[in-house]
Amino acid sequence: MNFVCIIPARMASSRFPGKPMVEFLGMPMIGHVYYRTKLCDCLSDIWVATCDREIFYYIESIGGKAVMTSDTHQRASDRAAEAVLEIEKMTGNHIDFVVLVQGDEPMLHPEMINKLVATIQRDTVLQIINLIAKIDSQEEFENANVVKVVLGQQDFALYFSREPIPSRKKYMGDIPMWKQLGFILFSREALLKYAQITPTPLEIIESIDMNRFLEHGIKVKAVPTTHRIFGVDVPKDLQVVEPLLQKDPLTKKYLYAKKILIVERKV
Repeated sequence: MNFVCIIPARMASSRFPGKPMVEFLGMPMIGHVYYRTKLCDCLSDIWVATCDREIFYYIESIGGKAVMTSDTHQRASDRAAEAVLEIEKMTGNHIDFVVLVQGDEPMLHPEMINKLVATIQRDTVLQIINLIAKIDSQEEFENANVVKVVLGQQDFALYFSREPIPSRKKYMGDIPMWKQLGFILFSREALLKYAQITPTPLEIIESIDMNRFLEHGIKVKAVPTTHRIFGVDVPKDLQVVEPLLQKDPLTKKYLYAKKILIVERKV
């Protein structure tokens, strides 16, 4: 099976304009995401899908692959769906599965992607698999930038929201608190179908891609990871992410490789 990673990224983020090219530890955020994804050995290829020339040229400058997409997309899944068809046209290769990695997840670990791929290899009936993680604090649970997900008995998603769900107002015991992570595996057919079906009210209200699938009756499997990571939604999130990345052993692998590459180019 052919697993291609697509990293959607755009400069026009409403909460953090120019976010993909914001530098920390000497590298733009999209660079951290790209290099960490490259550490994963289960992917056939990696592409960045963008509507911004600045991102496109940066990825090409570091030897990566980028594809230009429309600037009208409001959802990362729509951008990835367009990218699939463009990549197939450019390469002549059919894509079986797409691993969507959000461009604001610089703390990703290769094992997280491996887990998505291993899940579909065990159960090929699944069409969409979304990585999730436990929420450990009330502050994160109430943060509107963190997408919460409620699960059914077989770990299929029931609903995604930016509100703190399930409600704690009428229940004093422990409740399951899960957050959606920006790592989603799609079959090619499911991703292309997403772009064809009508955007839905709850998708628009919550501004969450996955609700479009749920409102159309399409199942989304949720798979938990024990890796503790934090995405970058707003500028202050960098204060949390940057020191954690600085201590992360994986960061040294690609930052060191980047320095070697720069020296070789100068020579």
